[in-house]
Amino acid sequence: MSHPEPAPTLPCAPEAVRRVACIGAGVIGGGWAAHYLARGYDVTAWDPAPDAGPRLRRLVEAAWPALTRLGVAPDASQDRLTVTETLEEAVTQAQFIQESAPERLELKRELLARIDEAAPSGVVISSSTSGYPMTDMQTDCADPGRLVVGHPFNPPYLIPLVEVVGGTATREDVVEWTGRFYEAAGKSVITMRREVPGFIANRLQEALWREALHMVAEGEATVREIDDSITEGPGLRWATMGPMLTFALAGGEGGMAHMLDHFGPSLKSPWTRLEAPELDKKLYDAVVAGCDEEAEGRTIAELVAQRDQGVIDILRATGRLPRFPEGGVAK
Repeated sequence: MSHPEPAPTLPCAPEAVRRVACIGAGVIGGGWAAHYLARGYDVTAWDPAPDAGPRLRRLVEAAWPALTRLGVAPDASQDRLTVTETLEEAVTQAQFIQESAPERLELKRELLARIDEAAPSGVVISSSTSGYPMTDMQTDCADPGRLVVGHPFNPPYLIPLVEVVGGTATREDVVEWTGRFYEAAGKSVITMRREVPGFIANRLQEALWREALHMVAEGEATVREIDDSITEGPGLRWATMGPMLTFALAGGEGGMAHMLDHFGPSLKSPWTRLEAPELDKKLYDAVVAGCDEEAEGRTIAELVAQRDQGVIDILRATGRLPRFPEGGVAK
């Protein structure tokens, strides 16, 4: 009776990684390289474009002032970037690999298989894909268990979020290890329980984007009005508290349960071109319980105060606090 071969051992603890390879050095890959350099990692990078090296160094240099204002690691340096002639050179000593190739499925499959063949055994390979499930990309790899999605938001050196999810062949320890690595690298991590096309944040963005296009197409709003409606409206709240807790506060002391009881019927109103889900008891209970869990014991009053201070901080930081006439009385 044959026994399956044991899975390759992960080469080191996530916190011990010191060398990262960035495969693909466009806007996303270059942003990743800048982020890792700022966190004090050694970065090897490869991109097939003939001007990849100079272009990547210009991108990192342009990002460095913002990174410096954020705060870089004591040993951070742009000099720790090496651009290699071949993919194999870039990954041969890597302890973590970030792939950021263009969004073409066949290209992703071929490239990930090449990386898998060249990379040291057990080293995690993470894809920056913004939409493809890892299940569809890892098909040609000899060791698909070490491949995982690490979906960032542009620019990766400024936006904290990274969504981590494996494919059907990805090992659970790889998903867990990758989440810990990104946290050690200074990212805010969502480890998804299962694959969803477009992941979480992109799906939410897409819903807003589609409705915005409908409104422009129907002459219901201009592009500027749509953008202003977010930057001067809910976007200020979303920056400190996501849409779920924001809606929970609309329920006052009754929280999300009161909000759903009061506004739930409006889900059937044709406010958007998206079909609303049925607000059955299972969904109702899941939303209420989720808000209670996210609140972590904070009262509605405490959440309101946190939201209000967050909005004030954003308005002040962006120079958009309301200005009153001399004497302090608005007219």
